[in-house]
Amino acid sequence: MRYLLLIALAFTQTYAAHPASESLKPSPHAIDIPSWFDETFLDFREDVRDAAKAGKRLLLYFGQDGCPYCRELMHVNFGDKTLADKTQRHFSAVAVNVWGDREVTWTDGRTLSEKAFAALLKVQFTPTLLFFDEKGAVVLRLNGYYPPHQLHAALDYVSGRHEGKTAFADYLARHAREPASGKLHDQPFFLKPPLDLDRSRRPGTRPLAVLFEQKECATCDELHRQGFAHPDVRALVPKFDVARLELFGKERLVIPQGKSLTAEQWGRELRVAYTPTLVFFDEKGVESFRVEAYLRPFHLASALDYVASGTYRKEESFQRYTQRRAETIRAAGGTVDLW
Repeated sequence: MRYLLLIALAFTQTYAAHPASESLKPSPHAIDIPSWFDETFLDFREDVRDAAKAGKRLLLYFGQDGCPYCRELMHVNFGDKTLADKTQRHFSAVAVNVWGDREVTWTDGRTLSEKAFAALLKVQFTPTLLFFDEKGAVVLRLNGYYPPHQLHAALDYVSGRHEGKTAFADYLARHAREPASGKLHDQPFFLKPPLDLDRSRRPGTRPLAVLFEQKECATCDELHRQGFAHPDVRALVPKFDVARLELFGKERLVIPQGKSLTAEQWGRELRVAYTPTLVFFDEKGVESFRVEAYLRPFHLASALDYVASGTYRKEESFQRYTQRRAETIRAAGGTVDLW
């Protein structure tokens, strides 16, 4: 899935996949951030107003130490001068440490610590990016790492005020094309069509994982080539009923709530924009978790384990769960490959 959903864990080791750009310098934030990020009092009411006065919109970045996806965002995406210049031109960027103790003021006037604020907004993945309009409303949220060409499209979508004109999924599909195989890949564990996923009358015996993909999707190709081929992932897949859908597909199916919809209609109802996206449902058809950004195999396996074990019911923070899982593997003598 080379460039998908991203979850960043609070690990303290250094990642050397990409050398640090000279445009990056050490800062008190969760990961090295560009010098052009704004230092504010973290009163987001003021930040929204100040951005509007400058003809910009506010962008909040949630990150943490030891996050390989945050590092990728900072060193690869913002290391690209064209993308960095576009961000600076249209946005006032402010960083939030998901484990930090600085006081922030939300747009409704509530004050709380950075970590309490991240919990309030249910930030499960880092980086998470929130884009605001001039009135302080969130117009787009990216839960995880998006590669440069997709982040370009997201910036254009928000800066161009397209949120009232078209869904982000449609905009992304039109403006973030990429070289890909041009086909959907099959797996032996996929449920066979026609799909009847109804759990409203009879509970399922296993959790349901619904995978939304597209044919022109390089990260979907990588998911099948690396993610589903990884032994840890393959060991966990049998714990699920797995259904695969084409995001804008016209095939009809029965969704967990018992309605008959096309794949495209259901994807819009679920607000799926990124592919591949995995949406998990419990035995009664209630959504329990989702992954909608770039994930490497370790984090994909962690997501599957988080749901299959039922841990999500008692541990609301996927990041804390993944950190403990990594520590357990290391304590047993295993290795954890975060990237």
